[in-house]
Amino acid sequence: MARLDQVTARDFVLARVGREFALDPYPDYAQLRAHAPVCPQPDGSMVLTRHADIKAVLSDPAGYSADKRIDFRPRFGDSPLYEHHTTSIVFNDPPYHTRVRRLLAPFFAARVLRQMESSIAAMVDRLLDRAAERGRIDVVSEFAHPIPLNLIADLLGVPADERLPLQGWAQAILGALEPVRTEAQLAEGNRAVEEFKDYLRDLIARKRRRPPAAHEVDVLWALIEASEEGDGLTEIEILHNSIFMLNAGHDTTGALIANGVDLLFRYPDQARRLREDPTLIKSAVEEMLRFESPLQIGNRRTTRDCRIGGIDLTAGTFLHLVLASANRDEREFVAAGVFDVARTPNRHLAFSHGIHTCAGNSLARIEAAIAFGKLLERFPRMTQAAPTERPERSRFRIVERLLVDLNP
Repeated sequence: MARLDQVTARDFVLARVGREFALDPYPDYAQLRAHAPVCPQPDGSMVLTRHADIKAVLSDPAGYSADKRIDFRPRFGDSPLYEHHTTSIVFNDPPYHTRVRRLLAPFFAARVLRQMESSIAAMVDRLLDRAAERGRIDVVSEFAHPIPLNLIADLLGVPADERLPLQGWAQAILGALEPVRTEAQLAEGNRAVEEFKDYLRDLIARKRRRPPAAHEVDVLWALIEASEEGDGLTEIEILHNSIFMLNAGHDTTGALIANGVDLLFRYPDQARRLREDPTLIKSAVEEMLRFESPLQIGNRRTTRDCRIGGIDLTAGTFLHLVLASANRDEREFVAAGVFDVARTPNRHLAFSHGIHTCAGNSLARIEAAIAFGKLLERFPRMTQAAPTERPERSRFRIVERLLVDLNP
């Protein structure tokens, strides 16, 4: 698909985007915001790209449903992927969404997160110690992903020597949500769901034989105990929400860290500001989330007739919410196309908004702040050793490989 302009913006089709768009969608999003902010699709759905419209949708869970049982049936059929994506918390409405979130909330409370900061810092130090010995690392596989993967696996009580398959399963399952997927990729996603479920069933059986100690933080065991007391989830709900936590808890945070390192190389003046003033780390993380949002596109379905961006929509209309475009909307952000590590205020929608705001957003922010603070302090002269490699994906903004020389 060629780049959009004032005329062709109205003909944009999300399901037909290609490699050029996947690598850099932002010029096309700018055209859509300007000329087709509510863009009709051939299947009757709409692509929304302006911040105000998207925030209004996310603020009204009664008017715009997150439930995907209708929408995912044509894509996934009666498959493991369908079962997973229609059972996990993110693609459901209250009261189910409320019930799951209430069970998970204690593990993301401020008190718990403060207790975790020292373990996160120690983990980052260990990774950087190993990196220092090698001199050159792939930031993605050797730094960005191991931090959140090990942390969320710790929270769920996954043994350290059993974590190797988790990232592959996550990529296959989340990758199935992309607008364009082949039959082979969908088959891989279905296999990943089944293998993940089998692993968790075995892990649960082992926990039942030998329960964790009372002082140990173990979200999976807490869900099991709540279920047995009649106040929790069914087994299938536990399995799929645990898969979702492991996937979302490490994949998007890993993408945040990898995208952030890439941004620091692309904007060396901003990297220099961070090195000279580490107090900007927190605002820098917010700007990284805004400028390269790990989750680029969300979805909702209208539950009643409504009007968005001057366009009348009927109940049942599927909406593609382009968070990545909202986060570069010139109507909301001054100099929206400028990467500014000191930007404030920064009302981005990278973690969604409303009742579906990412439950782990505070944890992700802590992980990223510690990771960037220590990386820049220990390796202030690091340089990029090869061009950043990205896969052809548009729903998620991820880095596949990023080689860095730490002490050039």
